Amino acid sequence: MKITKVEGITSLWSGLSPTLVSAVPTTVVYFTTYEQLKAYMVRHSTNAEKYAMAISTLSGGLARIWAVTLVSPLELVRTKMQAQKMSFIDVRKALVFTVKTDGISGLWKGLSATLLRDVPFSAVYWPCYEYLRPTEFNLGESFAAGAVAGSLASTVTLPMDVIKTRFQLELGERGVPKKNFEVVREILAAQGWRGLFSGLVPRLLKVAPACAIMISSYEYCKIFFYQHNHRD
Repeated sequence: MKITKVEGITSLWSGLSPTLVSAVPTTVVYFTTYEQLKAYMVRHSTNAEKYAMAISTLSGGLARIWAVTLVSPLELVRTKMQAQKMSFIDVRKALVFTVKTDGISGLWKGLSATLLRDVPFSAVYWPCYEYLRPTEFNLGESFAAGAVAGSLASTVTLPMDVIKTRFQLELGERGVPKKNFEVVREILAAQGWRGLFSGLVPRLLKVAPACAIMISSYEYCKIFFYQHNHRD
């Protein structure tokens, strides 16, 4: 209500364009890598059924490392635009300033915190989803399984999301780069342990339906194209 009143309802979609630009390649790389790694491990496993959870955990974690590292600069821009409603011109100035002061590696600011959030997220999400998913595809059940798995993974990894956001909001600002433990210490000093879980409700409201929509759509498309190719 406050954001809508002060900045207008369209500000709720601040950073939409960089979100779309980062979300598409991230999703393509992430899901493709997960499927290929999982298939490879299943083929070379002595007992794929016994090690199914370990295979899902490892495949999800490795796939996420690759996808996150690839699009980290776009995630940096998205976070900054959403937090401060910056135009592309302002973002460009902030990017130039960051490169001048921190070097090209500054575009990957917050990468370690993002990896510490997203890799455990994937390692929790995929085994949970694979366990809850229906044996035969059912859109509603896949949707529910994705929402539950996403909610659990989001709650577990929320502290790292808080730290990651703090890092990325420093884009274009002066100051000595901080380390993860320094940011944690600042949060604990100002807000206590609850500060590491601030924003849990909006994160769940975002991630649960996002995971549900993404995975159910993905599963549906896999079935659709498999049947289409089989007919051809």
